[in-house]
Amino acid sequence: MTEIVTFGCRLNAYESEAIRARACEARLSDAIIFNTCAVTGEAVRQSRQAIRKARRENPEARIIVTGCAAQIEPDTYSTMNEVDLVLGNIEKLEAKNYSRFVNERVIVNDIMSVRETASQMVDSFDGRARAFLQVQNGCDHRCTFCIIPYGRGNSRSVGAGEVVAEARRLVEAGFPEIVLTGVDLTSYGHDLPGVASLGSLVRKILKLVPELKRLRISSIDSIEADDELMRAIAEEERLMPHFHLSAQSGDDMILKRMKRRHSRTDTIAFCNEVHRLRPDVAFGADFIAGFPTETDDMFENSLKLIDDAGLSYLHVFPFSPRNGTPAARMPQLAKSVVKERATRLRAKGDAALSERLHSLIGGEQELLVEKNGLGRTVCFAQATFNGDAASGAIVRARITGATATHLTAALA
Repeated sequence: MTEIVTFGCRLNAYESEAIRARACEARLSDAIIFNTCAVTGEAVRQSRQAIRKARRENPEARIIVTGCAAQIEPDTYSTMNEVDLVLGNIEKLEAKNYSRFVNERVIVNDIMSVRETASQMVDSFDGRARAFLQVQNGCDHRCTFCIIPYGRGNSRSVGAGEVVAEARRLVEAGFPEIVLTGVDLTSYGHDLPGVASLGSLVRKILKLVPELKRLRISSIDSIEADDELMRAIAEEERLMPHFHLSAQSGDDMILKRMKRRHSRTDTIAFCNEVHRLRPDVAFGADFIAGFPTETDDMFENSLKLIDDAGLSYLHVFPFSPRNGTPAARMPQLAKSVVKERATRLRAKGDAALSERLHSLIGGEQELLVEKNGLGRTVCFAQATFNGDAASGAIVRARITGATATHLTAALA
């Protein structure tokens, strides 16, 4: 039996299922595969800790390490006595590299030389009610804090025909909801022939796969949202009204030092326009707390953005310098300041989420059942309910109450 341990983003979760399939094709057994994340130094530390623990508990298992951290820092893992094989981000998607007869201990090639991304034909997701579908990989931007382009390579898109075919397979496999994933999702299509965009892809999926009940898109750069995507938001009820933004900061000077492409005003304008088009929308956002040179006033602008843009689902990352990035060479804040600001951002986000959840009491929502007694609304709010409903079912429920983190509901 092969165990997959996944760190990081939804794209990693998708690729872990592809890894599972490729390892099965290679007839790999008695192995533990770590699909790592490199977004922060802490993510790398946690993966190394997990590898050491796995070796202690499974002395006979073969340990394979792959993912972004393995791609960027292969020596970090190849020098660990616990590790048997290190695979790069492209190599992990090839069955031949999981053969127990592979002689090399490190198989990591130049990710920047990769020019195409193909569909991985993932037809199942272990224990999940929704499926992820990779439509894009890599990133052409070079934000000063980010190491990920060196783990993923340059931006490249999966052809629309392949995406539609895989979406159809996932629906036939019983998934009522699909989440489109990528590293820089709103850059989708720029490398494809003709006129292609994330919005045109969304419209095509919904038109050609009418049996699909719900479609979501994962984290986006709002400044790159194309006109067709905005029309889809307004017109396509099966496109779920929940959008997670790569905001990172609410201060224009910090955004410039991050080398982001949007301003504070851009984020607010996008949220206002989407709210006008879909009044039931919910917004999430990524924030980095304690970026180098961030003053108290600059941080206050990030806190204010939560209210000004109507954000309620926050992912807060205390700034963690990554070797090889420009931000690591900038004047750093004290760790205690970074930690305190992250705590304040999270508290502000928690309050915003609680307020939003309580505003839904008394209304009705459709829930995608993740497991009996637990589901998600169209705006991705978690809801608990009494009654029997199978995983993957979509049920109507009346919202009877709310806590700080989730809704309570009664099946209609």
